[in-house]
Amino acid sequence: MPDLLIDHVDGVAVLTLNRPEAMNALSGSLARDLDAAVTDCIRDDATRAILLTATGRGFCAGADLSEKLPTDPGQSVLETWYHPLVRNLRACPLPIVAAVNGVAAGAGMSLALLADIVTCAPNAYFLQAFAKVGLVPDCGSSWLLARRVGEARAREMTMLADRLPAEQALDWGLVNRVYPAETLLDESLTLAKRLARGPVNALARIRQLHDSAATLDFESQLREEDRLQSACSAGPEAQEGRAAFRDKRAPDFSAIPLATQTP
Repeated sequence: MPDLLIDHVDGVAVLTLNRPEAMNALSGSLARDLDAAVTDCIRDDATRAILLTATGRGFCAGADLSEKLPTDPGQSVLETWYHPLVRNLRACPLPIVAAVNGVAAGAGMSLALLADIVTCAPNAYFLQAFAKVGLVPDCGSSWLLARRVGEARAREMTMLADRLPAEQALDWGLVNRVYPAETLLDESLTLAKRLARGPVNALARIRQLHDSAATLDFESQLREEDRLQSACSAGPEAQEGRAAFRDKRAPDFSAIPLATQTP
């Protein structure tokens, strides 16, 4: 069986980590396969959303530390094997849902945090265990985590390296929904399908605005909103939205593909 399973359901690409014997630890090859799959999703007009999940008892236990990976000249293991995936997920214009079915630790937690909507099962937990082995957070988690839960809670998680259980993760705002384990995938797929039926170009720009808000001052963010709103207003999705409002019907965005370049 491949380490990454790929399925397509009603406009949703379901990407399933499939190394259950290793709690879906992110090997170098799995990271590259996932990176390539995300790129394929972006290029495929039929794919309008991504659902990221895993088989077995864990979502992803982090990078596979049992591997000795070669590196490109002048680069670290992170730069050669993991940063391309992290950057691709963050820049991905398609909406992403992560369905966390068990432990999400280290780089695995970063995968979840890179999603727009995070769901999890009651038995799931999140862990930044780096300090326990004398390391620092990586794969973007030091940036992503504080944006989800706030600086104080992010420092607590990374410095104490305690597990954050599902219900507390919901209370802290790290996850959006907690579903029973037996319905987690179905409920998460329903959310992803809802996003897939939406205006994918507007959703891509919404992703951009949430990212830029972390670094821009208020006036700069106003200008960014104006720039992207102007692009949306001139596009076919807004035209369909206005027509649907005028005709008193639900808008149908399904025939409008993701633009090759989304300004």
